[in-house]
Amino acid sequence: MHDLIAITPLGGTTAQIDIFPGVEISEQPDWALASLTARHGQAKALHETAPSLLGATLPEVGKVSCGPQMTTFWIGPDQWMVMASHGTHEDLANKLKTAFNGIASVTEQTDGWARFDVDGQNAVALFERLCPLNAKAMATNSVSRSAIEHLGCFVICSTAGYTFSVLCPRSSAASLHHALCTAAKSLG
Repeated sequence: MHDLIAITPLGGTTAQIDIFPGVEISEQPDWALASLTARHGQAKALHETAPSLLGATLPEVGKVSCGPQMTTFWIGPDQWMVMASHGTHEDLANKLKTAFNGIASVTEQTDGWARFDVDGQNAVALFERLCPLNAKAMATNSVSRSAIEHLGCFVICSTAGYTFSVLCPRSSAASLHHALCTAAKSLG
């Protein structure tokens, strides 16, 4: 029998946290993710069913909805990403697939993405140096797609001007982490 050890997107056994003046960058490996897409002709049914299953309505374009256990953000027309604590929702995609039987297509995304949280008074200044995203204009519970170091990333604003989450393809986690840390160092 194999003794497998889970590793984070950066290759560690624990999440990496980097602290710079006015900003903290923390790897967030303990999140389950699943994409949710309305099947043809089922968008209305999906919108009606979602609140009871997700704890919140499906968000509009550029928005994030937070329920008691799950967070959902818009990723495209009739498409959303659902996040929940991995500790309590390890089988998130399977649960959603069963719950939305026939009205939505659900795809496991947990190991396909890396997430970094960027917190602090210099968070907006970091993004100003890093990408074309207008982080200063982002409202609380909003999401935007942006290119960061040639990577297609989702940037979620949890607290306007202060707390952001950045999701990128897991295979590019080290590149994104390096870009975030380099931009943070330049703030000094």
